[in-house]
Amino acid sequence: MSAPAPSPLAIIDAEPLPRQEEVLTEAALAFVAALHRRFTPRRDELLARRAERRAEIARTSTLDFLPETAAVRADDSWTVAPAPAALEDRRVEITGPTDRKMTINALNSGARVWLADFEDASAPTWENVVLGQLNLIDAYTRNIDFTDPGSGKSYALRPNEELATVVMRPRGWHLNERHLTDPDGTPVPGALVDFGLYFFHNAKRLIELGKGPYFYLPKTESHLEARLWNEVFVFAQEYLGVPQGTVRATVLIETITAAYEMEEILYELRDHASGLNAGRWDYLFSIVKNFRDGGAKFVLPDRNAVTMTAPFMRAYTELLVRTCHKRGAHAIGGMAAFIPSRRDAEVNKVAFEKVRADKDREANDGFDGSWVAHPDLVPIAMESFDRVLGDRPHQKDRLREDVDVHAADLIAIDTLDAKPTYAGLVNAVQVGIRYIEAWLRGLGAVAIFNLMEDAATAEISRSQIWQWINAGVVLDNGERVTAELARKIAAGELANLRAEIGEEAFAAGTWQQAHDLLLQVSLDEDYADFLTLPAYERLKG
Repeated sequence: MSAPAPSPLAIIDAEPLPRQEEVLTEAALAFVAALHRRFTPRRDELLARRAERRAEIARTSTLDFLPETAAVRADDSWTVAPAPAALEDRRVEITGPTDRKMTINALNSGARVWLADFEDASAPTWENVVLGQLNLIDAYTRNIDFTDPGSGKSYALRPNEELATVVMRPRGWHLNERHLTDPDGTPVPGALVDFGLYFFHNAKRLIELGKGPYFYLPKTESHLEARLWNEVFVFAQEYLGVPQGTVRATVLIETITAAYEMEEILYELRDHASGLNAGRWDYLFSIVKNFRDGGAKFVLPDRNAVTMTAPFMRAYTELLVRTCHKRGAHAIGGMAAFIPSRRDAEVNKVAFEKVRADKDREANDGFDGSWVAHPDLVPIAMESFDRVLGDRPHQKDRLREDVDVHAADLIAIDTLDAKPTYAGLVNAVQVGIRYIEAWLRGLGAVAIFNLMEDAATAEISRSQIWQWINAGVVLDNGERVTAELARKIAAGELANLRAEIGEEAFAAGTWQQAHDLLLQVSLDEDYADFLTLPAYERLKG
């Protein structure tokens, strides 16, 4: 008897997980290996291109629409593929990680779509990566339930017709999966692991359920990166014998460079595209990252002062709606991150009014749907979109031809009146430490100060500290932002946390590590492209 063929990929430094063999089958790993062999070299080239583009921005302190793709923008004849029935109405979408309880609650939430997140709302522990896939398989086969060990409360799925449609978000191109390597020891990109396992196990099953393999694509920086995803989709559908065009992708426009290539991104994905999303926090992070040495003109104020009514944010969102509707795609609005308080009705009242105003604005601007982070916000967002849409599934017929956005409008940061404040610096340090501490324990979506924070908010927090120090910003109290001031505030926050949660809980957490990592990525002269890269080196599991 001949020896069995060796597995195409090796699982490295990972503790065995219950039922992992249902996800990490030979056939599934062979598919992921095929994706890796075919597409990782191009992924590597595109990551190198990001660095070249960033260097050019540093040299010129400007961006423009691409002259080489002007013909794509000028050609009015093309549109994206029609939306499948399951993605025709996307008026409210809930976001969250794929742990077992969240999977049930999100599917049951009453939202039309659930963004099942393997990216910013999920720390990429091996457990989260593998068991998250298992939870989705169990949900589609209706083999999922959950009993909360603390409260004893049980959770189970509603009937299929009442469940949200899943749009899965894999990791961005920049993150590797250290636990899965090829025979040369090269790690597989996390994006291909997440996409590959999900597509392999669920594509045909979802088609049988009247839906399909639908994806959100994060951190895209150019139409060339969208082209790579399109090639992945074509290959994957051919490999599994799934009809071409079954995949649908919604691209997050959450980088400043992608904002100048919205039409080109839709064009590259046109047989598989279903929309664009306005990812506000990562978008601000990207502005700081790309223009961090552009001087006072590009200094952002406190993140909470940068509302969606800021002129440069209005330019971005209105251009997104116009672009989507011109090409027959859905325009999906930004996140309402508020987490309702069980103890403070007044806090809820004020926050709910802000959420309502935000969703009213999006619906009135022409968006076809929007995001919320908590089930209690679904009815509020639904009401805003119901008022505008009625029984229509979307408003793509609103072409927004009144919108006229110029290249300079998207980076007119200095049109904002607000300035950096001492309270804003303190908040950036507090959120940064608290979020990173939870992330290092394997949590990607974390409630902090009544807001659901994910990796994007930690990125904007540390980027603003970096920018304010390097731009020599003077705060509202007259203090100049320096490395010493950041260290002083961080030390104070660490002491406050120790007093707040007690010595035992403090020792059990990863607070000192989080403090040190925040200062590293906020103070190092060599700005780290992504906080999650050095954080992943410290992540256990």
